[in-house]
Amino acid sequence: MFPLALRSLRHRAGGFLASFVVMFLGATMLMSFASMLDTAGGDGVTDASEETLTTLASVVGGWGLILVVFAVTSTLTLSVQQRSSEMALLKSVGATPAQVGRMIVGEAAVLSVLAALLAVPWAVFGGRALLDVLIDTDQVAPAVSHRFGPIALGMGLGITFLAATLAALLAARRATRMGAAESLAAAATGSQRLGKVRIVAALLFLAGGVNLGVLTVVLEHEKSAEIMQTAGSASILVAIGLALLSPLLIRGVTALLGGPLQRLTGVSGYLTVRNVRSRSGGLATALMPVILFTGIGSGTFYMQSIENTASAAEGIAKTTEQRNIETLNFVVIGTVVLFACIMLVNILIAATTHRSREFGQQRLVGATPRQVLRMVTAESVLLAVTGVLFGSIAALATIVPFAVARTDDIVPDAPLAIHLTIVGIAAGVTLLASVGTARRRLRTPAVEAVAV
Repeated sequence: MFPLALRSLRHRAGGFLASFVVMFLGATMLMSFASMLDTAGGDGVTDASEETLTTLASVVGGWGLILVVFAVTSTLTLSVQQRSSEMALLKSVGATPAQVGRMIVGEAAVLSVLAALLAVPWAVFGGRALLDVLIDTDQVAPAVSHRFGPIALGMGLGITFLAATLAALLAARRATRMGAAESLAAAATGSQRLGKVRIVAALLFLAGGVNLGVLTVVLEHEKSAEIMQTAGSASILVAIGLALLSPLLIRGVTALLGGPLQRLTGVSGYLTVRNVRSRSGGLATALMPVILFTGIGSGTFYMQSIENTASAAEGIAKTTEQRNIETLNFVVIGTVVLFACIMLVNILIAATTHRSREFGQQRLVGATPRQVLRMVTAESVLLAVTGVLFGSIAALATIVPFAVARTDDIVPDAPLAIHLTIVGIAAGVTLLASVGTARRRLRTPAVEAVAV
């Protein structure tokens, strides 16, 4: 099946673009931070500089690894879902589940190696920029030179390859488990049931986040470094846990808001509710990055704001360690939030583009382009509301414990503008990516769209 995988990549390059972009960006992020380990092992690096470089690479690189695996799994799952008819046809003409699985894994493996190799020059540039930031903030000695060596290259190629193949195995598991008739039925409905493994993983992530939140409260208040490490990680774990449950979340919110939405928007609202209920799996994939973006962004920004306010109230001047932590937090925010934002745009464009045939069928049975566009807008609003709601809940896993630990108050003395800005970006990106892509798809005549 490997030659078939190569032919599939060559003739359907556009269908793999979303996965390629995530792998490319993930490899760039991983290698940029991993190059700090190469740099730390260079000649003339002081002990303090080595500790800073190692800490930055370990903390951010570790969370980056988890997010890259999560992002690659999401995009590959979406790709496999979109090709469910193809998988069903392969099985109906004699392909075994193992052969279909090997084809999916082969595609992912080739794509990951290509993405990681192309990411190398960008990772070199990113590593140098990161080192410049550390030098400018007096956290690393000016004499330290950037090195991009075997650690960065090995982690970039190895982790990207392992993440892609693991994600492909998980994505192929459901497709290969069903028979040909069942696969065709699933392809027609777009339905997706939540597996036991996914539910267990979600519960473990949620439990880990709650545990870190409790640990934040019981730690000594004076140990702000330890408190920020546990509190910052709490929102990431809870956000991932909620994202894994996204099919249940989108169905729950639709059940609550579906009635009012249909009364307000008429035919478009009816189409929206029907579509969300029947295709919650595909829409849930787009919901995941909204939760991650909102939860991690709000949680980390508010945590740093609370720390700055508490330190100023105590009359404490920032030490080198505190500047180190603050820079690390903002680097984490900038890298992770940007990655989640690009992941969101990437998935939404890929998911909406794939619906050209669906839009054509709706127009052929009587829906106007305006009604279809209003349906997509309503779906985007549901996604944004659901993502912002549960992303905000994830952020509370960091905000509340850290506020209690540092100020003894449950409600932090921090500007609301932080959350409103993040919510505005999440909602705006969701609407622009979905509606903008749908508008371009609707320019294609309905008959041509159905024939594709």
